[in-house]
Amino acid sequence: MNHPVLPSWRDGHARAALLRFVEEVTTPGDHFLVPSDRVAAFDNDGTLWPEQPIPVQLHYLTERWRQMAKADPALADREPYTSALSGDPAWLASVLEDHYAGDDTRLPALAEAVIATQRGMDTDELAVAVGEFFHTARHPVLRRPYPACAYQPMLELLFFLREHGFTTVLVSGGGRDFMRVISTELFGVPPEQVIGSTADAHWSASRRAVVYGDGIRVLDDGPEKPVRIWNRLGRRPVLACGNSNGDIEMLAYTEAAPHGLAVLIHHDDDTRDDPPYDAGAQRALAEATRRAWLTVSVKYDWTRLYPDAL
Repeated sequence: MNHPVLPSWRDGHARAALLRFVEEVTTPGDHFLVPSDRVAAFDNDGTLWPEQPIPVQLHYLTERWRQMAKADPALADREPYTSALSGDPAWLASVLEDHYAGDDTRLPALAEAVIATQRGMDTDELAVAVGEFFHTARHPVLRRPYPACAYQPMLELLFFLREHGFTTVLVSGGGRDFMRVISTELFGVPPEQVIGSTADAHWSASRRAVVYGDGIRVLDDGPEKPVRIWNRLGRRPVLACGNSNGDIEMLAYTEAAPHGLAVLIHHDDDTRDDPPYDAGAQRALAEATRRAWLTVSVKYDWTRLYPDAL
């Protein structure tokens, strides 16, 4: 049965908890919050759109690495260029799995390759390259354009919150400037409300532009997320949604707010186009149980996944 509010959410504990939370903080009373205090933070990959078999930005980077390795064959024997040329995402996936398990041994090699894709570019040039990717690439498994891969229930939640005076922000471990290109079109979140990992950059007087440099300034993951939220917003979120171990600190930060609500998306559906997985989320799921966070089941709480899929 569909509903005029959150129509892609099944009747149940999760939908009821979200509706109750919004009603309480927007109705005069003990839980009431003025609009300026209604801040909702959302992780991106795995929370607002799929991150399997690899996150969207890694798909973009893989295409760039393939182009770079074809232009410079000396790169072909080095990861991640070897994987990019072969089309096998196993190495990339294993680096991410190790990261979420606390092992960053291979992360510097991946970080250097990420930097190489934009070193010397200015912000406008990167935005053009990313925009071209978003308008031509398709999800490698779903075979649909990425703008059609956002989770419909989460789009409805973002819209519902903004209707009730919330500021919605993206807080991603992925690149801030990557997400800024599509955040307004896809999620209704303007670029200034996107928080993410950032590269070193400097002002070029000759080019009259901001140009990317030789390092990653901030990896916006784990304990860095609440720090970045505070640095950017000067406020603690009262609602936060995540799906992985990298979101634990953001969810704990939000839970500690007066009447704060922490929401964890659990990918547990083996019947639709969203493969079930707990890898990279084991600690988050355990924390959600221990702290009584609101856990949303993709299988049981969402009636559909994508905007045009019933």
